[in-house]
Amino acid sequence: MPILTKEDAQQLLKKVLAFSKADQCEVNIFGSNSGNVRYARNAVSTSGGNTLSQLVVSSAFGKRLGVATINEYDDASLEKVVRRSEELAKLAPENPEFMPFLEPQQYGPETPSYVEATAAMDPKKRADMVAASLDVARKNGLVAAGFLENTAAFSAMMNSKGLFAYHTSTNVRFTATLRSEDGTGSGYISKGVNDIRKLDTGAGTTIAAKKALGSKGAKALEPGKYTVILEPAAGIVLLENMFYNMDARSADEGRSFLSKPGGKTKVGEKLVDERVTIYSDPWHPELPTSPYSNDGRPMEKITWIEKGVMKNVFYSRYWAEKQKAKPVPGPDGAIMLGGTKTLDELIKETEKGILVTRLWYIREVDPQTLLYTGLTRDGTFYIENGEIKYPVKNFRFNESPIIMLNNLEELGISERTISGESNQEAMIPPMKIRDFTFTSLSDAI
Repeated sequence: MPILTKEDAQQLLKKVLAFSKADQCEVNIFGSNSGNVRYARNAVSTSGGNTLSQLVVSSAFGKRLGVATINEYDDASLEKVVRRSEELAKLAPENPEFMPFLEPQQYGPETPSYVEATAAMDPKKRADMVAASLDVARKNGLVAAGFLENTAAFSAMMNSKGLFAYHTSTNVRFTATLRSEDGTGSGYISKGVNDIRKLDTGAGTTIAAKKALGSKGAKALEPGKYTVILEPAAGIVLLENMFYNMDARSADEGRSFLSKPGGKTKVGEKLVDERVTIYSDPWHPELPTSPYSNDGRPMEKITWIEKGVMKNVFYSRYWAEKQKAKPVPGPDGAIMLGGTKTLDELIKETEKGILVTRLWYIREVDPQTLLYTGLTRDGTFYIENGEIKYPVKNFRFNESPIIMLNNLEELGISERTISGESNQEAMIPPMKIRDFTFTSLSDAI
């Protein structure tokens, strides 16, 4: 399906709503075109493209809601999906938390999330970018595996109360793992951008190659508490579990790290080190997102944690009405302010510590303290007197992002990174943390 213009999307959604006989009706449409190249063992293994589209109709009779989807757009099919959603609504039980669809909303200007150069990427452009990555691997005698994908997408929504919203976006994601030929060394790189002109696959792969070569012959260190430098790809998999769990309802109901005894919450209290400020901003030039939420609420720039103090939590419309609070939608992308130092400068200022490239296989231990366990991988190094001395075997860790951010020593420059666990993207600085808890060794590379 082509990327529909605002006018074409509006015309299509009006047609769908004209078939509705429900008390309320809302229609969402999503579409994307993407291309990708996957490579392994220093050779391309697959190359392809995907065209996806889906139209979702939500019909309501009182507090009974039915939802049906389709990806055919002739008149007969459109009427069919509307009738199906209405049939389902009449069969559904009443939802005591059902909220009426929104009236028309005022949205800010379109965010800079759509870049024509990214949308125009063709197979040759992708092949050239992968070739640059493979060239680095071959020149260094390493074995590379990776994935490059670019996507152009649109979304639109309209309801019977007059609300209409429309958004377009582009995105490129690149990941590469390089291994030594004997399998004893490994390096990793991940990058995400909206603008393809900001991505250099060769430079990124060079970083991974250096780590792969440098991680051969890893030595074992005793588990324990260490000063660590977490690169952004490592930090995000812990921090995202804090970013996207700042929900008001779970806090109010005592199910959250923000809960306190007696039904109180930690909003307004100092939660972490005062150097920590986290916000979301749909118009951020490096991490732009949609100007509206999935249910049509306008998004805005919101500070969640300011100088260590918990400032805001997000509310569903139902819970906001119940609590007489502002219905604040959750963030699509989180931005953590950093410092002014590079990763190399953080290393040079470290007397003893461990550099962690990446954390993975993250599992929850205690949701109320945000305690998680997982493993290091793809390059873990011992630092002494400001220099990387030698690679070390991987560890299992037990750590909470809340405890971690209270043991903060220094922050580097924030950069956009991708979570290897959820594919969520955020702006995260490298972080120097004291007393990070490693509980055991791992033989994995």
